[in-house]
Amino acid sequence: MMKRVFVAGALLAVTASLSFAGPVEDRQAVMKAIGKALGPLAAIAKGENAFDAGVVEQNLTALNEATDKLDVAALFPEGSTTGETEALPAIWENMADFQERADKLKADVAEVASSMPADQAGVQAALGRIGQNCGGCHENYRMKKN
Repeated sequence: MMKRVFVAGALLAVTASLSFAGPVEDRQAVMKAIGKALGPLAAIAKGENAFDAGVVEQNLTALNEATDKLDVAALFPEGSTTGETEALPAIWENMADFQERADKLKADVAEVASSMPADQAGVQAALGRIGQNCGGCHENYRMKKN
């Protein structure tokens, strides 16, 4: 009997610890998709790569699709601070601000994607605008990297 209680308790503990593995992994996947789309755009903005309208369109489309998946309620539910995450508790302490920032990022990306920059300077301006969203959020809500 005691063994069954212990096994049941252990299973409950494992289940509880895994209950938020989905949101953490999902939000990391969204952030990685955002980063992957920004990479080629940043190279164009910095002049490391020549302007290529196809590359810009492809990556702005991917960026727009990735930010559309930035559903704060689903990706950052209360209690999803455990495990391999760089999300700071400040997110849940300031959820309204965090939501506003996510909404602004989504709106700015959608606007940039719909207007499609026509040259390197346009990509640079677009990334400056988008980057302010990313940087402001990372400053307050993401664990600093070493």
